[in-house]
Amino acid sequence: METARMEQMKARVICQECGDRMLVCDCSTCQQVMVHTDQACCFSAGELVCIEYSGAMTMSLPPQVSASRIWRIGCC
Repeated sequence: METARMEQMKARVICQECGDRMLVCDCSTCQQVMVHTDQACCFSAGELVCIEYSGAMTMSLPPQVSASRIWRIGCC
């Protein structure tokens, strides 16, 4: 059985929205991305984070991902 490969995005938190999602700016593309996660309340605007997700991203504006894991990092 093949293991699904997860993608990682390094990003800066812009703001939290509605408790279960947060808006971030992807450090590699400077694109805003809405991240769906039950951990959104654990992060504050300005923090640098690494977001692990399936690689699937909606084509909406802003694009959206569902995070499987998020952790703080030192810098982009």
